[in-house]
Amino acid sequence: MTINEIYEKLKEKIQIEHIRKNEMMKEHTSFKIGGPADIMILASTVEEIQHGLRVCKENNIPYYVIGNGSNLLVRDKGIRGVVIKIAENFSEVTISENHIKAQAGILLSVLAKKIMRESLEGFEFASGIPGTLGGAAAMNAGAYGGEMKDVVTGALVLDHCCNVIYLDREQLEFEYRNSVIQREGYVVLETDIALQKGDYERIKEITAELTVKRTTKQPLHLPSAGSTFKRPPGYFAGKLIEDAGLKGVRVGDAQVSELHSGFVVNVGNATAEDVIHLIKLIQKVVRDQFGVELHPEVRIVGEE
Repeated sequence: MTINEIYEKLKEKIQIEHIRKNEMMKEHTSFKIGGPADIMILASTVEEIQHGLRVCKENNIPYYVIGNGSNLLVRDKGIRGVVIKIAENFSEVTISENHIKAQAGILLSVLAKKIMRESLEGFEFASGIPGTLGGAAAMNAGAYGGEMKDVVTGALVLDHCCNVIYLDREQLEFEYRNSVIQREGYVVLETDIALQKGDYERIKEITAELTVKRTTKQPLHLPSAGSTFKRPPGYFAGKLIEDAGLKGVRVGDAQVSELHSGFVVNVGNATAEDVIHLIKLIQKVVRDQFGVELHPEVRIVGEE
């Protein structure tokens, strides 16, 4: 099918203003890198997400579901097919006592502020994670001793047949930076979270402390996709990279951060190829020096 034919199919059940052709992915990733997607859907309802997925599946059109693009490196030629973005258009929240029900597109930082205003504790760790709730649930995101598995009690997802199903905490099968959602390619629609009532001032204080830690130890002033590598068992990726003498090393405008070696940052107009070459260089040097294999945490997608 041509792009125009796909577009015509999509607009049967999706608002025209929610469908874009040849959308530059660098505008939708925290790395500020990436070529054009043939079509992007800025989904606002479950029905729009379902219709987009069904059109793709029934016509063998490749598709990618993204959130805020905070853990994503899109190649320079862009993405062939359809990108379904579940973000600010799909971000409603309901809080009842200590239970939160939130749509997948809400940013964790926004959700954390809403939760703090209700004097609920236990979500402070997520306040600075730069992504959406859906993406965080899928990969069991975590920071500063907390993980999504600690607070999520269940999730509403779309399965392979675009059916809406509910998975409880046990069925979500959370692991380190993984879950059944990620393994099976399910699409998160909504997440249930359970917390405890706490002291507002103490919650605010903890959140502020974590914010200081992040801003002083992480290169938040430069575009990146967060931690570039998963934590290897028994080690810390950033320390291995620094000990290997790679802090500040550049390939084009992609650089190992001088503030935190676990981050690859875009210091100007880095291309995806710059980042990929730098990732491979880091992996080789760390493997040769320490015998440790580093696996990317950032997801690399797009046409090679």
